[in-house]
Amino acid sequence: MTDSKAIPAEPRLPPDKRFILLASRLWAWVFLGLMIVFFIIAVPLAGGATFLTLRNAMNILVAITPVLLLGLGQTFVIISAGIDLSVGWVMSLASVVSAHAIRASFNAGAPLLLAATLGFLAAVAASAGVGLVNGLIIAKLKVPAFIVTLGSSFIVRGMALLFSENTTVIGLPAEIRDYGNESLFYVVNGEGGGFYAFFRPDVTGAMLRQMDRIFTWPVVITAIVVLISMFILNRTQFGRHTYAIGGNMQAALRTGIPVDRHIVKLYMLSSVTAGIAGFLSTLRFTAGSAVIGDPLLLSSIAAVIIGGVSLFGGAGSIIGTVIGALIIAVLTTGLVMMNVQAFWQFIVVGAVVIIAVLIDQSRDLILGRRGRGS
Repeated sequence: MTDSKAIPAEPRLPPDKRFILLASRLWAWVFLGLMIVFFIIAVPLAGGATFLTLRNAMNILVAITPVLLLGLGQTFVIISAGIDLSVGWVMSLASVVSAHAIRASFNAGAPLLLAATLGFLAAVAASAGVGLVNGLIIAKLKVPAFIVTLGSSFIVRGMALLFSENTTVIGLPAEIRDYGNESLFYVVNGEGGGFYAFFRPDVTGAMLRQMDRIFTWPVVITAIVVLISMFILNRTQFGRHTYAIGGNMQAALRTGIPVDRHIVKLYMLSSVTAGIAGFLSTLRFTAGSAVIGDPLLLSSIAAVIIGGVSLFGGAGSIIGTVIGALIIAVLTTGLVMMNVQAFWQFIVVGAVVIIAVLIDQSRDLILGRRGRGS
């Protein structure tokens, strides 16, 4: 049987249910658009600055970078009907390990670019190791993913604090900050300004304050990871097997898909994207933090759910996760600019997540997908 036959086909639906199904798939896009329009009008009325500016848009993109990277790997795992609760602490571990690697290699005489490369490889290796252990226990010992990744998150948390000696890993070369904060393009506003590419213009004082960084390097790297993830999920056998396992694991086994091996790869992929997030945070802050990923776990899962990835597995997309991350970032940024107290932000984001889950459940009921993989 071909791989395409392993993907569950959607049932034929009457027109009214097709309309509801289409609306459930487009609601996140519509909600994001309406939310942006709302903040464009409401933020100035609330006494805040202008919401729709180039600088604000770039700040939102920088803010969603770690959440999105955690969410990308999580998207693959949840589509396969699993979950990974360890990604936040894997990001922290990767941040600490990469900081140690960069500092040690640079102090040993390695050029800056080589030191950064070694830091990246150390972050990916450490995070992939966590994913490998998670995947092997889940796939071979048949322990629920929730329990395995919850337990491993505590272990990884302890390792991150141990390696950092419960403090921030500092002493990195100051030039490493450019990799995490400089950008692809620059716009200097005002008289004598202009548009610059690849290299930061030599401006100071008032002109420096009027300079906008367009697509910082972490944003560019995250965009590349998003494109690679979209290709893997939509265009490769790996992606088709992921959907098939999440849609019906027993059927996937009968079609000859190596389910256990695939699950191990999925959890390694989830950890590696978290490791990339940890490495980029080290570049951005010029330090390794053992707690940097802790508050991002729930936001990353929320982005995946809001983006339409089915908690029952078998459905979802990378672009949906991108939209979900954008919704959270725009929502929190807009509320901050309206001087709304922080606890209201949690309440609003939580309400959006519940709405997303209800829409997800209604979609699965329409498709008759609920509980299919059990």
